[in-house]
Amino acid sequence: MSPRRRHRFRERYGPWAVVTGASSGIGRALASELAALGLSVVLAARSAPELQELAEQLRAKHGTDARPVPVDLARGTGVSELDAATRELDAGLLVAAAGFGTSGPFVAAPLETELDMLAVNCAALAAQAHHFGGRFAARGRGGLVLLSSIVAFQGAPHTAHYAATKAYVHTLAEGLYRELAPRGVDVLACAPGPTRTGFAARAGLTMGAAAAPESVARATLAALGRGPAVVPGALAKVLRYSLAPLPRWARVRIMGAVMGGMVAPRPQ
Repeated sequence: MSPRRRHRFRERYGPWAVVTGASSGIGRALASELAALGLSVVLAARSAPELQELAEQLRAKHGTDARPVPVDLARGTGVSELDAATRELDAGLLVAAAGFGTSGPFVAAPLETELDMLAVNCAALAAQAHHFGGRFAARGRGGLVLLSSIVAFQGAPHTAHYAATKAYVHTLAEGLYRELAPRGVDVLACAPGPTRTGFAARAGLTMGAAAAPESVARATLAALGRGPAVVPGALAKVLRYSLAPLPRWARVRIMGAVMGGMVAPRPQ
């Protein structure tokens, strides 16, 4: 961002940003980028030691405040705890980056894991967007960044349920973009492709060409306020725009072939 845009960014979304999923991956990169832009950050995730370490790093490097808030968003009380921790802060930006994925046959997966993913990726995200969207609308300015995925645009065999959760996120962001714009709140769906994070290991995927989380974070914040969605990364753009003209059934088949090549072999 140019110095002028950085100034406008801080004025519109500062002085505090709330970042969930901040302990690793894209969430961590977004928190670091926000601190570099001069915003103080609330860092939310399950891992207290990693959050504390990141908070100390951001304070030392950028001179902004950083507050770790250990919270498990899969629990029904997670968003209430996040609300209590941020109630007295003048927060103007939510980055909802907490989430995880699974891969392989849906019917062979442990149901408990799939329901946990649904709770974090959809229910907790909806609660965050509802709470902070309302706060920002009352404030008259602010922004919501919701982490979607390149698999959100069609069904994705071999990661069918994860893709369904991200379709929910993307659709919600598109609708809120129009609903909240008249009230001064920008909404952005970020739909990255393969990214070098811990996500792949947890989801059971192997990734070749993958974007750096730092480049995804920079592209995301540069796009905020300019439209309802961003597809950061060269590979993500190739997948998105090469598939877009095809009928949906064809996109599902092709995405299934892509994801099938990424599913890590299961131990025998």
